[in-house]
Amino acid sequence: TSLGVQVHGGMGFIEETGAAQYYRDAKILTIYEGTTAIQANDLVGRKTARDGGQTAKAIAAQIEKTEAELARSSSPAAAAVLKRLKPAREAFIEVVDFVAGQTKASPNAVFAGSVPYLMLAGNLVAGWQLARSLIIAEDLASRSVDVDFMQAKTATARFYAEHILNKVPGLRDSIVDGAESVTALPIDMY
Repeated sequence: TSLGVQVHGGMGFIEETGAAQYYRDAKILTIYEGTTAIQANDLVGRKTARDGGQTAKAIAAQIEKTEAELARSSSPAAAAVLKRLKPAREAFIEVVDFVAGQTKASPNAVFAGSVPYLMLAGNLVAGWQLARSLIIAEDLASRSVDVDFMQAKTATARFYAEHILNKVPGLRDSIVDGAESVTALPIDMY
């Protein structure tokens, strides 16, 4: 939604576009659902560490199947999405291994990266779903079904891969290597 407001520039906050309402609606979700950190800590503790990352790795295996489908396509859009989806999935697995392996031994190190982990997982899953939509859209467009709409779906998936999904490996670095900078200052220095 933030990107949508940026597309409209100053007009993004003028009510005629509707962009501002989407932005407000998205922002309020973090208030209704609790803080982002609470959700992130739940992802670390109950959704990843509890089962040693097995559920997360099962999702990664499904994403890998989508990668194989993308690889069978000869389209530039599918290649562009695959180029970003695979490293994002691999980064996710590295983070899952870190979280599952370090939660008991170094909980502060793991929880210091909980919010970036939530963002990484969300960006990966969104990229995966867009990749799936791209595969279907290309198939339907090849059969002349609502071609303009299908091309828009393909373009959206590619945009997401090249502008959002490509940031996932950097999030991995923050999570796996960034705890010391988060915990470096004593609490009384804040």
